[in-house]
Amino acid sequence: MNIIIAGDGKMGSTLTRQLSAEGNDLTLIDSNPKVLEASEERYDVMVVQGNCASMEVLLQAGVKEADLLIAVAGADEVNLLCCMTAHGLNPRLHTIARVRNPEYTDQIYEMREMFALSMAVNPEKQAATEMERLLRYPGFLKRDTFAKGRVEIVELRIDERSKLCNVALNDMNGIVKCKILVCAVLRNGRAVAPDGNFVLREGDRIFVTAPTDTLTILLKNLGIITHKVKRVILCGGGRVSYYLAKQLQKSGIDVQIIERDAERCNHLAAILPDSCIIHGDASSQFLLESEGIADCDALVTMTGLDELNMIISLYGMSCGVPQVITKLGRMDNTNILGNLSLGSIISPKELCCNTIVRYVRAMKNQTGAALTVHTIADGQAEAMEFLVDDATKHCGEPLKSLKLKKGVLVVCIIRGANQEIPGGDSVFHRGDTVVIVTNGEKSIGQLNDIFE
Repeated sequence: MNIIIAGDGKMGSTLTRQLSAEGNDLTLIDSNPKVLEASEERYDVMVVQGNCASMEVLLQAGVKEADLLIAVAGADEVNLLCCMTAHGLNPRLHTIARVRNPEYTDQIYEMREMFALSMAVNPEKQAATEMERLLRYPGFLKRDTFAKGRVEIVELRIDERSKLCNVALNDMNGIVKCKILVCAVLRNGRAVAPDGNFVLREGDRIFVTAPTDTLTILLKNLGIITHKVKRVILCGGGRVSYYLAKQLQKSGIDVQIIERDAERCNHLAAILPDSCIIHGDASSQFLLESEGIADCDALVTMTGLDELNMIISLYGMSCGVPQVITKLGRMDNTNILGNLSLGSIISPKELCCNTIVRYVRAMKNQTGAALTVHTIADGQAEAMEFLVDDATKHCGEPLKSLKLKKGVLVVCIIRGANQEIPGGDSVFHRGDTVVIVTNGEKSIGQLNDIFE
């Protein structure tokens, strides 16, 4: 597929890495020649220097032959103008724009056709939604949903007090007393596809597949006590804080936002009248203690600096805060991050890129494309949901007789209202939904791609 990426910043670079690895023909547009030079050397892509909203630059980038344009430049207005201009030059073109300003939310929805948008993405709003889900259902580091919320893959950390520490997977059922499947384990920064003899160790992060109604049983039997979140401290008053505070207020949760910029504090106080806005430095131990960090139910760190977020989160964990969420802009050093007690880690950029990659795959496979795609295990594995249709091979055949590609695991079969964690005798039929986990080494575009 011919794809133009307008804007070669953090998100543009991540999209370039993912989409070029899947065999797409990419052209990057950016005004910074050094950034383009680095991308050209690292990936097999075409580059065009200039203003991505300019008709001349878009023509130079081959917009008339392109299938998709992804506009992720720094300014929302530039992204919108870029999509409108590109669509005017090529009416069959699909367009995706990143639009972050909360003031444009309703406008984008109502004027989507006028802006010629196939899809608009908002990384900060997406991150806030993910954080709100974790705060509403505490106990897990991460939750990814499938089958319209009926099945989940959740992440848990094994610490020295965990009932699963030094337990082989074959012996887990006696402890958890419910049907689950450990589909991946992260150990020392490396993803492992475990078998029944695999023994869980302190520091492991495990990814568990289970029906949603089983998760409460799992937490209870593991002795993980969860209580309803009533008071949350948000460190940093950026866009994610705004979106998250709005969502938490609807649930009746008390929100305190600590922001060091006085002008921003005044703005937040005006648009979030029900939140407590505190002018101060979130990295100040005295301030955090005076605001009752030891007594809050959750701490979310989302200042503009990853390093500061990590330090505040580590301090929050040392104070015994029950739930900590850390926002990170860059996820490059996953080996280091995996060994730190940062609670749940949310990356707006990664969430947004996953949404765009899912759209691209759906374009390439008009029928049979994945219904849902989530990246798990620090990007080393993907969990995907497919509908079993008339074109799907091996319907009605037991899984133990199928030859699946290396690194592919069938983790759940959904039939009507029933969800099954499959065994060797399990089968899928037309109309079922199947969730698979793959190590990501080979691109899976359709369900048939999992078979040898």
